[in-house]
Amino acid sequence: MAYDKQNIFAKILRGEIPCKKVYEDEFALAFEDIAPAAPVHVLVVPKGEYISLHDFAAHAPGAMVKGFFDSVTKVAAKLGLEESGYRIISNHGPDASQTVHHFHVHILGGRSLGGLLP
Repeated sequence: MAYDKQNIFAKILRGEIPCKKVYEDEFALAFEDIAPAAPVHVLVVPKGEYISLHDFAAHAPGAMVKGFFDSVTKVAAKLGLEESGYRIISNHGPDASQTVHHFHVHILGGRSLGGLLP
């Protein structure tokens, strides 16, 4: 699958669609999910054209991978989730219900999240 430059996260990264920004640095943009699944639900999107975690791991430079995951931990800390805990989710492919084909992680927290799957 080729990267679609018109996906919603690409448009958000380019400033064409607004978002409720939580954090931004040279590696990532974090913003509130428009349909939160928990009291805290933030998406962290790398600044690059990566379709999935697999694509990101295979093609992103090492500095980008480290910078992105450092950004994820900074966002969790900024949201006050370090002590109570949080979950990070990244969907890959149709069986995981990936709907936006731009790699991103969901940070969920703010309540007990229960078991891994319902």
